[in-house]
Amino acid sequence: MTRPRISARISAISESATLAVDAKAKAMKAAGRPVIGFGAGEPDFPTPDYIVEAAVEACRTPRFHKYTPAGGLPELKQAIADKTLRDSGYQVDAAQVLVTNGGKQAVYEAFATLLDPGDEVLVIAPYWTTYPEAIKLAGGVQVDVVTDETTGYLATVEQLEAARTDRTKVLLFVSPSNPTGAVYTPEQVEAIGRWAAEHDLWVVTDEIYEHLTYGDATFASIATVVPELGDKVVILNGVAKTYAMTGWRVGWLIGPKDVVKAATNLQSHATSNVSNVAQAAALAAVTGDLSAVARMREAFDRRRQTMVRMLGEIPGVLCPEPKGAFYAYPSVKELLGKDFGGRRPQTSAELAELILEEAEVALVPGEAFGTPGYFRLSYALGDDDLVEGVSRVAKFLGDAR
Repeated sequence: MTRPRISARISAISESATLAVDAKAKAMKAAGRPVIGFGAGEPDFPTPDYIVEAAVEACRTPRFHKYTPAGGLPELKQAIADKTLRDSGYQVDAAQVLVTNGGKQAVYEAFATLLDPGDEVLVIAPYWTTYPEAIKLAGGVQVDVVTDETTGYLATVEQLEAARTDRTKVLLFVSPSNPTGAVYTPEQVEAIGRWAAEHDLWVVTDEIYEHLTYGDATFASIATVVPELGDKVVILNGVAKTYAMTGWRVGWLIGPKDVVKAATNLQSHATSNVSNVAQAAALAAVTGDLSAVARMREAFDRRRQTMVRMLGEIPGVLCPEPKGAFYAYPSVKELLGKDFGGRRPQTSAELAELILEEAEVALVPGEAFGTPGYFRLSYALGDDDLVEGVSRVAKFLGDAR
């Protein structure tokens, strides 16, 4: 009997759909095709200069040429604790912080630390593509709570309660949301948090888009709003989105000391410390002011309004207004099965492939986020490219018969 070459555990992991779409778009551009990509959630701004200069100085500092503590530079851990109090009103100390290799490592380590095989995690769909894979690797069971455009992609306590079983251990809560841009009001956050506390659930909350809200929407940390959750909250965050630092790979996990200690033990064997140069840059970011963030948010807001308006003018497309992050998540269900030059895509994945081939626009289909029949488009790209890209999509979809 021939043994499989790849373990069943790793074979079960899916490729990141967003990165796959981005890679294909870049390959087509390299081949000379004028592809516009709405796939990757990556600000088009450079990292602010003062952060880059901090990294340059760190390169010259011999201390940073050596191993440092696996859980993060002590000064960065304290700065993250201070920043969390400043931005969220949630008080922690440095021992409750683990610095990770980007937000994705924080996601994985949170679930690996909390879950035993068979433990259930309530996941509000649409969801970011990495969550299911991290839960699966940890041996957990994902239970979807599906939302749609009629509610602005917001889940209710009633939906969550209907999905809860005696195996439910964790609620994954994300606001602002990737991929939908949905933002829960403080009152909604409180209701969901009180429900979780009542049923003694852990809450893992991803706050990576905390500074990217628009209009009258406001970010509210569930840990702050519902103090009775006590020591059963784990916060995930990082510098990637707020400070245009996606490539620097610095995230963090905040939680009770026993969870952070266990996750730090895991990281000590998996990766050891995060790059010291990147940590020095992150230190400059979280201790600096938010003026650069404000300028980026102003641009994202302008692009958000443009994209929603243009998508709303396409027959068969329904796009709720996103309140946060930098994504729109329109429904294209009415267009499935229509004739596009002799081809009739039956799924949003097939339609996205057709748009890439014919209109040379890359976007991510809803299948990647657990809800077929939708597209995710990032508006974290230049204004001109955004208008050109959505115009191409509008022209192509407008020819549906």
